Amino acid sequence: MTSMVIVKAADISAALPAAGQRAGADSGDPQLGMRMLAPEARGSTGIWECTPGGWPVVNRPDTEFTYIISGRARLTDAATGTVTEIGPGDLVILPPGWTGRWDVIETVRKVFAIY
Repeated sequence: MTSMVIVKAADISAALPAAGQRAGADSGDPQLGMRMLAPEARGSTGIWECTPGGWPVVNRPDTEFTYIISGRARLTDAATGTVTEIGPGDLVILPPGWTGRWDVIETVRKVFAIY
């Protein structure tokens, strides 16, 4: 039997378990915190936090739907060279095949779904 998942606002801002350095980081020391949600759901969903640092993303294999809760980052789209700063309230959808770069300026917390 499957059941719905409700995440209360207080839980979204609660401390997250440490998850180590962001794989592939090439600037700063981006340390992660993460709590996975809805283990029965297709794909993966969770709350993610990252301290300042940066890393490339090459040819994403999946779609990521992300809502920024707090912090600031710059996303660079390799295809167009466009650099966009994102922050609280912004929604980002990165499609399969996307290549670019994440640079976290101020610790970012986001809710994500990857499918």
